[in-house]
Amino acid sequence: MTTANKLTLLRMALIPLFLGILYAGFPGSRYAALAVFIVASLTDTLDGYIARHYDQVTNFGKFMDPLADKVLVMAAMCWFVECGQMPGWVLAVVLLREFAVSGMRLVAVEQGRVIAAAWSGKVKTAATMVCLCVMMVLNEGWLPAPRVLNLICIAVIAGTTLYSGVEYFIKNRDVFQNVD
Repeated sequence: MTTANKLTLLRMALIPLFLGILYAGFPGSRYAALAVFIVASLTDTLDGYIARHYDQVTNFGKFMDPLADKVLVMAAMCWFVECGQMPGWVLAVVLLREFAVSGMRLVAVEQGRVIAAAWSGKVKTAATMVCLCVMMVLNEGWLPAPRVLNLICIAVIAGTTLYSGVEYFIKNRDVFQNVD
């Protein structure tokens, strides 16, 4: 197993730890969860770099790396929805985009095409992870932030998600021209 794949598996293993810490609710649990979330997020950058730089790109990594990203982000967003810090419609937009893009990629594979990740998708992932980090420290006591900062994070997550989803479909609309 490659180093990049091991980092992807580490990210997957950190997700239940992240959620367990959040739900434990002990004083400072958001900060502990934030530390785990940051480590998990950094493994995404690191495993991508290692896979490309050291020619460790594998089919396992092509499948598991984006899945690990999605599960990490969705886990955090579910928690924010549950605690009332994020409206459910934002999670629905993110879920819809992920399912739609994944579906489009499956149709493309049937046609012998591979739809690579676009820069807007990478920006969406990075912006979402940064915004989720910011949201974790809001309302935690020593950092009383105005509600507008939370709303800005929600807007950035929703905006980058919508933009990247629309861009994927516009750039690859020909995928659906030959669908039965």
